[in-house]
Amino acid sequence: METVFKALALVTDPYTLGVMLAAAMFGLFVGAIPGLTATMATALLIPFTFFMEPVPAIAVIVTAVATAIFAGDIPGALLRIPGTPASAAYCDESFAMTQKGLAERALGIALVTSVIGGLTGSIVLSLSAPALAEFAIQFSSFEYFWLACLGLSCAVIISTGSTLKGVVSLLIGLFIATIGIDGTAGHPRYTFGSVELMGGVSFIPAMIGMFAISEVLRYVASSHRTIQLPQQPIGSVFGGLGSLLLKYKVNILRGSSIGAVVGILPGAGADIAAWISYAISKKRSKEPEKFGTGHPEGLVDAGAANNASLAGAWVPAIVFGIPGDSITAIVIGVLYMKGMNPGPMVFIEKPELIYAVFIAFFIANLALLPLGFAAIRLSRQILRIPRHVLMPIILMFCIVGAFAINNTVFGVTVMLVLGVIAYLMEENGFPVAPAILGIVLGGMIEDNFMASMIKADGSLFGFFSRPIAATLGIVTILLWFTPPLVGVLRRLRTKPA
Repeated sequence: METVFKALALVTDPYTLGVMLAAAMFGLFVGAIPGLTATMATALLIPFTFFMEPVPAIAVIVTAVATAIFAGDIPGALLRIPGTPASAAYCDESFAMTQKGLAERALGIALVTSVIGGLTGSIVLSLSAPALAEFAIQFSSFEYFWLACLGLSCAVIISTGSTLKGVVSLLIGLFIATIGIDGTAGHPRYTFGSVELMGGVSFIPAMIGMFAISEVLRYVASSHRTIQLPQQPIGSVFGGLGSLLLKYKVNILRGSSIGAVVGILPGAGADIAAWISYAISKKRSKEPEKFGTGHPEGLVDAGAANNASLAGAWVPAIVFGIPGDSITAIVIGVLYMKGMNPGPMVFIEKPELIYAVFIAFFIANLALLPLGFAAIRLSRQILRIPRHVLMPIILMFCIVGAFAINNTVFGVTVMLVLGVIAYLMEENGFPVAPAILGIVLGGMIEDNFMASMIKADGSLFGFFSRPIAATLGIVTILLWFTPPLVGVLRRLRTKPA
């Protein structure tokens, strides 16, 4: 209990609360601007976290992401343009409500369900992470190798679009992770004589480039159409909301649960949680024919799911050092910078910092209610800000952030090169998330593989010598080979005799 009080003191420090408030307003602003994602908000905050203590730095990211995910619903409801990918699943539904003159009802549902879902995810994180950490202390290099492989496999399988393109994206990320000095043999790889590349590709410039620079390039390459705001005013946001949420209380619970579980899966994220929850809501609904016409049921499920997944994604990130989504991939880099190396030992060495993260989640989601209400009332002014003013400012922040890592121009070069690569990938249908996870987990896979091979005297059977490792290994291998086998069997059945 003493640890919890220490953590509470850290989070309720006036400085920490002040930067959380600033981060909340920043997250609401970024999320409400179509095309600017919660991941970009995280990437842009990284330079500011350099000068903060660990708790304020993590609290800033937690708050900005929670508010940005909700704020993405505002342009989705008013303009039919999702502010973040997490809002895309139910964008048509909320816009249909706006066309009926119920914009305030759609935004009220989004706000309240986001808060409930976020609090549910925070409870799941607070209860499951310490329990999993106790279990994870038993892990050796064999288990961590299979766990990292499992994480990469999940990221490819559940990523939207072609699985093959997901695999190619993953391989690109793994290749980038091999650049630098081989940790086992001490031999330089793919450095082409560059002294800077011997240290590997710096993680934070890579994140900023692949998420923020690619978005700037996409804006420059796209046609800049003017945004037309709806004419009707936004009325009472919370009017009649109590009876509606009471009617769909099962949906709120189901959406929050689905979001938390999907968030724990490596590489999933809020957008996939929202799509899955919306699809299940329609399938289980007594009125499926009303979906797509401005029916609130799907909004309740998906709105709760996307914010619940945010906290769920921190479970594998904190306990195993495996990112649950692209946001926690960036967070892992921040944790290392602040000396909070992810893994079960952090619960023993620095428990007050971990509990501070849990408390920050609760505070951020509770603060979302009044701040989200204010953002809804100010939504017209936020949406009027021209993109041609925002993009140069974002580019400036990106350059400063990449330079500040090591105070060298090399970081800026890495950011620009990977930004162009990410832009080309997305334009050709290759998802960026698997590449990011490849960069994050590539070193972990290689280090644990080499350590395990040394322990097992070069025998691959060593990877199945321990019960937990054998279980993880079998599950991972089944995950690799089941989809192609099912595809072959399906083709054989449909092949004419």
